[in-house]
Amino acid sequence: MAIQWFPGHMNKARNEIKEIMPQMDVIIEVLDARIPYSSENPMVGELRGDKPVIKILNKADLADPEMTKVWMSYLEQEAGVKTLPLDNNKSSDVHLITDLCKKLVPHKDTADKQIKAMIMGIPNVGKSTLINTLAGRIVAKTGNEPAVTKAQQRIKLDDGIMLYDTPGMLWPKVENENSGYRLAATGAIRDTAINYEEVASYTAEYLLQAYPELLKARYKLDELPEQDWEFVEMAGRKRGCIRSGNQVDTHKMSEILINELRDAVIGRISMETPTMREREEVMVAEIRAAAEAKKKAREEEKKARRARARKNRR
Repeated sequence: MAIQWFPGHMNKARNEIKEIMPQMDVIIEVLDARIPYSSENPMVGELRGDKPVIKILNKADLADPEMTKVWMSYLEQEAGVKTLPLDNNKSSDVHLITDLCKKLVPHKDTADKQIKAMIMGIPNVGKSTLINTLAGRIVAKTGNEPAVTKAQQRIKLDDGIMLYDTPGMLWPKVENENSGYRLAATGAIRDTAINYEEVASYTAEYLLQAYPELLKARYKLDELPEQDWEFVEMAGRKRGCIRSGNQVDTHKMSEILINELRDAVIGRISMETPTMREREEVMVAEIRAAAEAKKKAREEEKKARRARARKNRR
């Protein structure tokens, strides 16, 4: 899947974060509870070092609650990591974030010592909405369009915490194609940059295997087909997405499927599991190794050509 990322301020944002990271006491990383692996930015792990991190599983009301519990246990196996699921409909729960910050930095939890917390997250995971709720006022621009935050800012919270907001950073290249599809399905990528039918095909294949009963109930199907494209056609016919010649409008049905997934109309769905993460990380490591070997072979070939050219000039 070809994905267009947001160019320009990526390296600038990364360098700014790297520069102020030593001053931070705790990192707050906002993830999408439906895709905790794919919505994780590898740069956070790389830049935070051994600083404690709170991984917020945001939009938990859209995710499968049982799978969210599995993810929490899995993520907390890493040293210094605490998780916190947040429901979009329970804004009062955000105080749990500041409570957890104080627990993670006990030496700073006094009236005269300010806790410095950096909040990070890829676009469209709900970071700006979360900041506004924490601040009790509008300090961050929100919207369903990804990449709203453009520059770093500091927000003083009432309970002795200084919050450092960072631009929503996407990494320059997504090496895992599966993550690309999941990011697109959940809305982390601009819709202008995705092929609806490709994303719907990937989504349908996963849902047929992981949540068949939810698909049956939502699209009023007694039996489900085995293939993703058959499902899109069957559901499209049931929904009346018909073009001239009695053909199913698969593009229209693809849009319906993706939008109903995003709005949890189909049900509370998680798009990945820790087992999938481990399997795909092995795959990504193999892709990197193959790319490195290819690069090395090209460099060796260049050296050989230069050596031959020098020999011929003699």
